[in-house]
Amino acid sequence: MGFVALALLGIGAFAAMVLLRVDRMLWTLAGAALFLGAAGYAWQGRPSLPAVPARTQVAMQPIDPQAIALRDSLLGRYTTDTAYIVASDAMTRVGDRQAAARVMLGATAKLPRSFIAWTWLGTTLAAEAGDQVSPPALLAFRRAGQLAPEHPAPPFFLGMAYVRAGEFRDARPYWARALALSPQGTSYRREIALRLALLDRLLASGAVR
Repeated sequence: MGFVALALLGIGAFAAMVLLRVDRMLWTLAGAALFLGAAGYAWQGRPSLPAVPARTQVAMQPIDPQAIALRDSLLGRYTTDTAYIVASDAMTRVGDRQAAARVMLGATAKLPRSFIAWTWLGTTLAAEAGDQVSPPALLAFRRAGQLAPEHPAPPFFLGMAYVRAGEFRDARPYWARALALSPQGTSYRREIALRLALLDRLLASGAVR
């Protein structure tokens, strides 16, 4: 059927040129184009294959708006550091965790003393490792903590990485430290305190090890 359709296409193109009174000097060009198309189809065409609907290969992964709001309150917005995070988010949304981590690797190369870049590098490396706190991710979080030892973001996001890995007991001391480092009255202190309380309740229930 594929070759029949190709022949009908050629006949239709010839008839169209006659009806439209196309200059005969252009017939050679049109014929060459049709011939090249036919040659390509004869070489690579597989008309016997059944038709299948097109399927996208991209798995969209929405990011929780509340998580973004908490991150913004901890790390800020509209800075050079966070511009990289926005770009990394775009890669995460289309399911490309490796690209998201590469963006943050570029951020730490450009801004080697940015605890924000190192913190989010740790987050993306953990995600790339299948939501596990891999040695590279742990190294990135520790570098962030060295650069900003009194900021709650590095321990909080390291704790979050452990929670996503299902390692709840490992997460607790980091969230406790993040809460201790959070100034009174800040919105993110309330959010961290709530998460720590829920984690403690979960641990006390014995539902996790």
